[in-house]
Amino acid sequence: MSTTRSHNLQQALDGCRPADVTPVRLDATALDSTAPSYLRDLKAELGEKSYQPATLVVEARFDEDCSLATQQEADRLRDHLRAAAFLGAGRLDVVVDEVCTAEKVEPALAALRERAEHEGVTLTLSGDATLA
Repeated sequence: MSTTRSHNLQQALDGCRPADVTPVRLDATALDSTAPSYLRDLKAELGEKSYQPATLVVEARFDEDCSLATQQEADRLRDHLRAAAFLGAGRLDVVVDEVCTAEKVEPALAALRERAEHEGVTLTLSGDATLA
């Protein structure tokens, strides 16, 4: 897998043909697990019904002023990032309603963004969190 970005999107699109699939936005709360075996079955079922996961949406909770809690939440988000990549979703939308301590949360989200870039997934944030 290359870590460099393609600079010629049009060249990649020139050979494309329409596909009879419907892009869907999955809510992380609807997933029973982020285990590969579960995701493999889910991906197959979605494909059989002509659905393509485009976005995985996950709510983040950074409402505790605790480094351990922040790390646990970052780990949970990383699991969902891997799930998005496994399912073929190009985007992970993270909804953050409350941030107790921005100084603890921002490095965790920056690391998640870096990981998303390596996985080929676009990370978007909404709510109280920002990425500098």
